[in-house]
Order: sequence, then C-alpha cells, then structure tokens
Amino acid sequence: MPKAAKPTLSTHPIDHHIRVIRGQKVMFDNDLAALYGVSTGALNQAVRRNLNRFPEDFMFTLTREEAANLKSQTVISSWGGRRKLPSAFTEHGVAMLSAVLRSERAIHMSIAIIRAFVRLRALIASNKDIAARLEKLEHSHNRTASVIEILVDDIDRLARDVKQIKSLPTPSKRKIGFDL
Repeated sequence: MPKAAKPTLSTHPIDHHIRVIRGQKVMFDNDLAALYGVSTGALNQAVRRNLNRFPEDFMFTLTREEAANLKSQTVISSWGGRRKLPSAFTEHGVAMLSAVLRSERAIHMSIAIIRAFVRLRALIASNKDIAARLEKLEHSHNRTASVIEILVDDIDRLARDVKQIKSLPTPSKRKIGFDL
C-alpha cells in the first residue's frame, strides 16, 4: 500500500497574518486558531494550561491601547467581538504551540507558519541589501550632481566673459591658389 503524502501548505495565505507589534513579528491568537482549525478559546485554554512554555518573548497580551489601535486599522463588526485582549505569538511561540496542540494539523500548520516567518526574515534581509545599494547609488548621484553643478557654473562664467570681450576684427581674406 503506498504511503500517504503529507499535505504541502503554501506560506502565502499565512503571510498576511504576520504583523509587527512592539518591534516583533507576531501572529494573533484568533488567526492561529483559524489556521489550526480550533476555536480561539480552545487555543488560549491550551496555552493557559502550559504557561511555563510561553515566556514573554514567545507570547504576550496586547495592551488596551494596542488592541484599540488594531481595531481602528481593521474592519470590526459592530456587534459581538472579544471579551479579552488578544494574545500575540512570536515565531518561537508558534513553534511551541505545535507541542501544546498535538493534532496532525497543528504540526503541519506550525511548519508552514514558521516557513512564512523565515521567508519574511529573508525578504527583510534582501530589502536591507537593496536599501544599501540604493544609498550607494544616491551617494554616487550626489557626487556626480555636484560635479555637474561646478561645470555649469564654469560654463556660465565663461559665457559671461565671452559677452564682455569686444568683437574681434574680421580676418583679412587672401586668395588661395596660383596667380596666372
């Protein structure tokens, strides 16, 4: 009997769930719960049962101000909503969730999410390289622009000097060739 292939998950649908809060790339508990196929309450309950696995650099709870700012940036239904402040999980927190949520789907989703974090980190690193190259080009451009400014000033000065010189006498025209 052939082996069942493991499902491959694209990281692209996961990318838009990664946000930056407090200078860290995180995913919120409700997004993770949807990806893992569990309720947000079940995910948070599993975390509460294993709090020693989630130090502050793995998971943190948003402040009221952060949550209010988040609500103002996204479309939120006027009815319903959350009673508790959302939890944010860093890349390490997501990895720890696969140990807490022991389903096969949780394992595969954790792998896909961590790949999305890694891809995002590589994208940021390549952007830093591009930014460094752009800065080098700008520096080169500024240096070239200053040389051009000096040349334009010299040309303007020469043009003023030429206008100040009186017209030169016309040269005498002499015949060229043999006289017969």
